[in-house]
Amino acid sequence: MLLRLIPSVWTLLVPLMLGLAAPAPWLTPARAELRVGAAVTDVTPPELPVLVNGGMLSRSSDKVKTPVSARAIVVENDGRRVAIVVVDSCMMPRPLLDDAKHLAAKRTQIKPEDMLISATHTHTAPSCMGALGTDADPAYVSYLRERLAVAIAAAEARLQPARVGFASTDAAAYTAIRRWVRRSDRVADDPFGNPTVRANMHAANNWDDVTGPSGPEDPELSLIAFQSPEGRPLAVLANFSMHYFGDSGISADYFGLFCERLQQRLAGADSGSDAVSGGGIGSGISGEEAAPVAIMSHGCSGDIWRRDYTLPPEQRPEWTIDEYADRMVDLAWDAYQTIDYDGDADVEMAERRLQLKYRVPDKQRLQWAQGIVEEMGDRAPENTTEVYAREQVLLDQLQDTEVVVQALRIGDIAIATTPNETYALTGWKLKLQSPAKHTIVIELANGGDGYIPPPEQHLLGGYNTWAARSAGLEVTAEPKIAAAALALIEQVTGQPRQKPQWPETPEVQQTLEHRPLAYYRMHEFKGPRAVDASANRRDAIYEPGVVFFLEGPGLSETAETSVRERNRAAHFAGGRLHTRFDDLGDTYSVAMWFWNGMPHEGRETTGWLFSRDHPDAVSPHGDHLGIGGTATTPGRLVYQYGNDDSAVEVGSTPLERWTWNRVVFVRDGQSVRVYLNDGDEPEISVTLDDRPAPQSGQLFIGGRSDNRFNFEGRIDEVAIFNKALNR
Repeated sequence: MLLRLIPSVWTLLVPLMLGLAAPAPWLTPARAELRVGAAVTDVTPPELPVLVNGGMLSRSSDKVKTPVSARAIVVENDGRRVAIVVVDSCMMPRPLLDDAKHLAAKRTQIKPEDMLISATHTHTAPSCMGALGTDADPAYVSYLRERLAVAIAAAEARLQPARVGFASTDAAAYTAIRRWVRRSDRVADDPFGNPTVRANMHAANNWDDVTGPSGPEDPELSLIAFQSPEGRPLAVLANFSMHYFGDSGISADYFGLFCERLQQRLAGADSGSDAVSGGGIGSGISGEEAAPVAIMSHGCSGDIWRRDYTLPPEQRPEWTIDEYADRMVDLAWDAYQTIDYDGDADVEMAERRLQLKYRVPDKQRLQWAQGIVEEMGDRAPENTTEVYAREQVLLDQLQDTEVVVQALRIGDIAIATTPNETYALTGWKLKLQSPAKHTIVIELANGGDGYIPPPEQHLLGGYNTWAARSAGLEVTAEPKIAAAALALIEQVTGQPRQKPQWPETPEVQQTLEHRPLAYYRMHEFKGPRAVDASANRRDAIYEPGVVFFLEGPGLSETAETSVRERNRAAHFAGGRLHTRFDDLGDTYSVAMWFWNGMPHEGRETTGWLFSRDHPDAVSPHGDHLGIGGTATTPGRLVYQYGNDDSAVEVGSTPLERWTWNRVVFVRDGQSVRVYLNDGDEPEISVTLDDRPAPQSGQLFIGGRSDNRFNFEGRIDEVAIFNKALNR
């Protein structure tokens, strides 16, 4: 019998080894196939009234304006199966989501750690998590847990062959920074009675109180789209950074309207099919083909809202929620038409759990809080003071917590998550350093651990930093969570993070051709180091009181410049940039761009832009360049030599607040010239006769050497030369 088999085996193997025959089907590796399923499950509370989260004080609602839903996508390739769920909820606690994931795992072939569940952050959803003055509604918590498991199972049941693609567009008109820096002389009190509020939400309602936004916005509207191999739309996962619109009753806010209206367009695009069947909320798989599902996930929006405070009040758009949703759908639909699809996308997912501490009260604050809570008894808080007193007691009891961070890859598309209300800057950190071709960041995923401002923002205070369950994590939580997310992206892509690249425009090349001693482009995500872009590697140090990555001067940018490639600047809010050049003589130049945020009549000196002198004082021999205030000529460049505040030279051109200007300070021995916006003639020109040049090698950008009347606004593209420039 063995002898009879041998010839037949050789008959098969020899031609294969010689390449004379095609491989047998069972010897060819099976080609992995991307499969996708999507479903919408109703999570509207069956019993009313219900507690509603999202406000300072407790409230309830007995009216449903629009249903609230859990929208789920399950993606599979080569045996790896993951779930993405976005829920119309303000915030959802990690223990609830962990329970829902384990429940869903029992009903599906998806592991709990391969499930991503996030909230849209609508402020008109049933409360499933205690925050500020509102407790969780106990009846709704158990109901939501079950419905989340139903949503994941329903999406898995619809798995079918698919292709995936990506698109993004600029939606800057529909999102803006809501957190603005207050003037140094108009600091407000926090709920504990302390004057700490240097930045806060909606402070720009009064322009006279503020100096500018405290961070960047993220206007990128992204789409991950799935379709069948034949081109039939299956699902779209959108991502956008806008806090919420605002609605009444129980409502999915603009998130739900966007999804329903985009679904209608997707169904209409599916010509020749009955795609409308089987796609309603909570439906099963009735009909051969389910309707396409649209999902809007929440991007990094902790400091974002829809009102653009850079515009005068009369110019700010006042859309209805329907108009806003329709405009967003129009943008998404235009981007959707450009998508190219890939059917070979593989799937990877990774998760990490971090132990983080809460910022618990000291003994004095705890004693204050306990006294207020004891007087309250069992009733809910009735004012902001009572809310934050109770929060201090709760944080003291909790001490620390566990947070979940995830990264997911579908082909060349990466998704990172944070369990918090994350600032737009954090989203940029992840997007611009991600090795994936496309990256989105979904916040309030796998937990609801409140705001995590970048550490430098804690110094500015404000609502987003007040210690509570809604903003109570340790000061270093943001860099820890961002670092974990970035490492997970590296893990799922198998590639190292990338260094952000900034276009070398003609202006930048011209600066480098002049061989500066140091060139600070100020693109940093964080401090304290400002990187020298010249070959000399003479980095400078940001002092506390500087925030990062705001939009800088346009340079050579055009309207078509990608939102990821725009020039960036630092905003100075009390701090300075400090550097040192011991070899700097009596001939040197300093060039920079500046954007002043302080009203010109606000104080004696509007702000000092540059200073060369010994630290902590103004000596008899120092160079100081600034913008005049009430003590001289408001809103014009001023130059002061030495420590005589009354002896200043004043420029001729009025400077408009909140506009970019370029200034070049030139010292050529005893001659000082100051040029503005590349003018042929200097704004200031003075000969100092026998007065010696500064001997100090200390340079301060954004303030004076004595820390008095530091600049309030943005500075960018600072270049220092050991020669006299023409202008």
